[in-house]
Amino acid sequence: MPAQILDGKKLSNEIKEGLKAEVEALKAKGVVPTIGMLLVGDDEASALYVGLKAKAATAIGGEGKTFKLPEDVTFEEIMELIDKLNNDPSIHGILVQLPLPKHLHDKEKAILDAIIPEKDVDGFHPTSIGNLVIGDDGFVGCTAFACMKLLELTGQDLKGKHAVVVGHSIEVGKPVSMLLFAKGCVVTIVHPDDPKLTEYTKQGDILILEMAKPKFVTGDMVKPGAIVIDTGSNWVDGKQVGDADKESVEQVAGWLSPSPGGVGPMIIAMLMYNLVKAAQQQSA
Repeated sequence: MPAQILDGKKLSNEIKEGLKAEVEALKAKGVVPTIGMLLVGDDEASALYVGLKAKAATAIGGEGKTFKLPEDVTFEEIMELIDKLNNDPSIHGILVQLPLPKHLHDKEKAILDAIIPEKDVDGFHPTSIGNLVIGDDGFVGCTAFACMKLLELTGQDLKGKHAVVVGHSIEVGKPVSMLLFAKGCVVTIVHPDDPKLTEYTKQGDILILEMAKPKFVTGDMVKPGAIVIDTGSNWVDGKQVGDADKESVEQVAGWLSPSPGGVGPMIIAMLMYNLVKAAQQQSA
């Protein structure tokens, strides 16, 4: 029997719909959840993503403000704007759309770290990561958060399950590993280039993929009945594909969150969740 598909688009719509009531409660107190987004340069994909985030904020009753900066903006100018937004009580969340232009690549961490933890709705600040590691409340990175929400759709008790995470970025692999561990999973983090990769992936009751390798994971690399969450986003011949070969994997897995259609739509939904949470905390 083919795997049950974990529909990220449907779940994201449900989450955003549920946030509307919380936003209305905030607006009754005179608070409009507002996200400030820094868009540097003229990258078309970045502009598209920022537009989608602004649209999502409006859809739940909040507001998305885009601060468009020229390609040749200086590090000092960006830091000045972030400081201004940090101190603006009408802005509840701040994000810097990545990637930044080449001349700012070595400053990226300093720029992201300049956002105060209270407004770090992307969950990238060292304080946010630290809170996750020690189990304190904080903002969870949107992609890792999306993975956990999709796992909830299976209705499975995660305690005791072996979760294999292929990838180790600060956006996905590391935070999702911490979240899975907190749920009682046995967690194995594997490098995508590990020569024994298949040996590990076949052990996973839960398999999280973050590889940047189009259609790399096939059905014979998956444990029968496993829950597979594909966070990969690769472009091949003008089409978006994941790290898993969907047609092959869905014949073996019990559940599959494919790419596209799984984690992707959920990322913005979880960003909106974090934005509303930030507004609630700042107006308490």
